[in-house]
Amino acid sequence: MTQAFRTICILAVLSSMGCGDGTDSTISSDPMSSPAESTEAAPAPAFEIHGHRGARGLLPENTIPGFILAIREGSDVLEMDLCISKDDQVVVSHEPWMSHEICTNTDGQEIAAESERDLNLLQMTLAEIQTYDCGMHPHPRFPNQRHVPAHKPALAEVVEMAEKVPLLLAGRKIRYNLEIKHQQDLEPAFCPDATTFAQLVLDEVNRLGISDRTCIQSFSIDALEAVHLIDPDMTTALLVESEGDCASKLARLSFTPSVYSPQWQLIDANDVNELQAQNIRVIPWTVNQEEDLYAVMQMGVDGIITDYPDRLYDMREE
Repeated sequence: MTQAFRTICILAVLSSMGCGDGTDSTISSDPMSSPAESTEAAPAPAFEIHGHRGARGLLPENTIPGFILAIREGSDVLEMDLCISKDDQVVVSHEPWMSHEICTNTDGQEIAAESERDLNLLQMTLAEIQTYDCGMHPHPRFPNQRHVPAHKPALAEVVEMAEKVPLLLAGRKIRYNLEIKHQQDLEPAFCPDATTFAQLVLDEVNRLGISDRTCIQSFSIDALEAVHLIDPDMTTALLVESEGDCASKLARLSFTPSVYSPQWQLIDANDVNELQAQNIRVIPWTVNQEEDLYAVMQMGVDGIITDYPDRLYDMREE
C-alpha cells in the first residue's frame, strides 16, 4: 500500500469518526492537495497550538492517525517524542520500550508491566518495532480515546504523511516540536549518549527538509547542549517539570534557548512577561481542561501543548 493511498484511507476513517468534518472553507476538496501549494507560505501564527503526541485525548498517542487528526483539528505544531532503534532509525515513541499501557505483543496479548523494558527499542530494528500494535489497547487515563490499529512510526513516516494533510489555515505549513528522550540513567542500554542522539535526530531533520520548521525540545541539558553545539541555529526548547525560578532553570544551559516550556502550573503571568522580555517564547505543557486552557492563554503565552487541539482551536478562534 502506498503512503499516499494510506493517507487517503486514514483521512476517510477519521472523517467517518466525526472528527475534522472538513467544513472549513480553507480545506481543499482534494485530500491530497495542500492550500500551501497555491498560496504564498504564511508565517507561523502568533499563538501556536501544539498537538501533544498528536491528539492523545482523541486518538492513540504518537501514531500516524493521531497526528493527522491533530492537524485537522487545528494544530499548528505536531509535538512528539523521539527514541532510537537498533538500526539507528529515529522512532516516534515516548518510552524507549513497549509500554504496557498502550501496546500489545505481536500476538495481540497484553504486555506485563514488569516485562515491558525487555522490549527495548534500542535492541530492536524498526521493522521489528513495527510488528507491535500501539493503537488498540484502551488507555487507562483517556477513556474516551478512540482506538485504531497503529504502530510506532519512524519520524520520516510521520513527516511524509503530515506534509500531505491540508491545514485549516491556508498558506501555512505544519511545524514540528521534537522531544529528544535522552536520560543519562538510561545510557547505554535504552538510549545513545546525548551527542550521538542529537546528531541522529538533526541528520534526519535535515534530510527531511524540515529544519526551518522544527524545534528540538528536551528535559536533558546534555541533549540540548549537543543540539546547540552541532547546529547553533536550530530552535530549541527547555522542558521544565520541577519547581524553581525560571532564571535558575535557564542558567543550567550555556546558551539561551528559543523557548521555555514548563509544566503549566509552574508559571504565572509575571514569569511569562519576564521571559518574553528576554526574547524567550513560552509554551507550557500539557493543558487540557477548558478552564485551564483559558487561564493559561490569559497569561499571554506564545502557545500551548495540549492533548485536545480541537478545544484550543475553538477557543483561539473565539
